[in-house]
Amino acid sequence: MTDQSAFDFAGYQEAAARTAGLVATDHPIVYPTLGLVNEAGEVAGKVKKIFRDRQGVITDADREALTLELGDVLWYLSELSTRLGIRLEDVAERNLAKIADRASRGVLNGDGDHR
Repeated sequence: MTDQSAFDFAGYQEAAARTAGLVATDHPIVYPTLGLVNEAGEVAGKVKKIFRDRQGVITDADREALTLELGDVLWYLSELSTRLGIRLEDVAERNLAKIADRASRGVLNGDGDHR
């Protein structure tokens, strides 16, 4: 990744953390984890309706709604990473390296974290 990408993720992560409120739970990662799963579910629900109602035709309104929901997913991912002491740029870089490695070995398809 480029330094510019890293700066963008670091800046995003700092800005997202400034908007985080405290929600009473027994551990600081509970709320952002539940928020992440909830928002990912909202993305999935919108995609489901695109196929159920319009046979997969994606409208500009769908793109706008999905952009907003994906932004919420990104916010919760950032907040969870922050609370775990993980840099968002490291998440992105390691993911790309993992996928590139799988692609080079021809194991993109299949199951398991360690393929």
